Amino acid sequence: MDRDSSGAAERTEPASPLGKNIHEDTRAADSRASRSGTCRNTDVARARWTLLRQVLRQKQVESPEVKQVSVRRFATFDLFSRKRLVARDHSDTSDDQWVEYRSVYFPEYSALLRDNMGPLRVNEVLNSFDNTGNVCVWPSEEVMAHYCLQKRHMFKGAVCELGGGMTCLGGLMVAICADVTEVLLSDGNEKSIQNVRGLVEKNRQAGKFGSTYVSSRVVRWDCEMDISALEGHFDFIMCADCLFLDQYRASLVDAIRRLLQPSGMALVFAPQRGETLRLFCQLAQQAGFCISQHHQYDAQVWDVHLKMLREGKEVYDENIHYPHLITLTKGPQPVSPTQ
Repeated sequence: MDRDSSGAAERTEPASPLGKNIHEDTRAADSRASRSGTCRNTDVARARWTLLRQVLRQKQVESPEVKQVSVRRFATFDLFSRKRLVARDHSDTSDDQWVEYRSVYFPEYSALLRDNMGPLRVNEVLNSFDNTGNVCVWPSEEVMAHYCLQKRHMFKGAVCELGGGMTCLGGLMVAICADVTEVLLSDGNEKSIQNVRGLVEKNRQAGKFGSTYVSSRVVRWDCEMDISALEGHFDFIMCADCLFLDQYRASLVDAIRRLLQPSGMALVFAPQRGETLRLFCQLAQQAGFCISQHHQYDAQVWDVHLKMLREGKEVYDENIHYPHLITLTKGPQPVSPTQ
């Protein structure tokens, strides 16, 4: 959970969590792990309270019992390298730490991300719309970004990422690699979008987007004003690990239905996480979507998955870490997205 803040010379390392605000990991653990059935008995509850107490005191988390609670035990499929960038402007006194995320399998594509969003305050955690995206790049988002690079020729027209958190890495990669006219990066949390706005400007200045128009905005799936403003606009919609909050699952299905063009396609990456994936598919089917579910859709991701099942059982749980690919269309799906 710790991050190197030395600011030394550039170096490359495996992609890892972007946020150092550990109390976000606590909230994510509560929201996500509670739906996977992995948290059990009073030892886990005690560990969570210990974690919360340490966060409020701004202490680092070293207790093995506390670390065991976090669903971030498995952090990455190693699909991107991560290189810290040394600030050239020494007069810049901000805490921002920029890093370059470069695809391991498609190294011609990279994005600039911000490593430090500043401290999250208690009132933000209690009052803001879902904060889980404010702490890191989750494995499902990483996999989705890699998949978008792999299938970059599939994308066209207008593309939207829903619930992209602090980086919207999947949508960002589409904007960088695909021949599309427009990409909207969105999340329901204002703090996430504040960070995404900075990412968009940084990558635009670096010439990453070509002629693609890239924008960001707050989009809450349960907000009529947010959805009606974008209705029927997108050829592709994507989201990663957005199914775990019971109260918003139906709103997500409805938002996808309304935002998607009649001939469009939605790509949803999410682990089973207990019953959450099945319940989402059930709601999508009831909403009239044609659904296709893919378990094995990318060779590199599948190889890491099998390796972790063999060697990483202490940190890797297929139920909460391996993302399935769900495709949604309003009519029959003409081409499989795994081809």
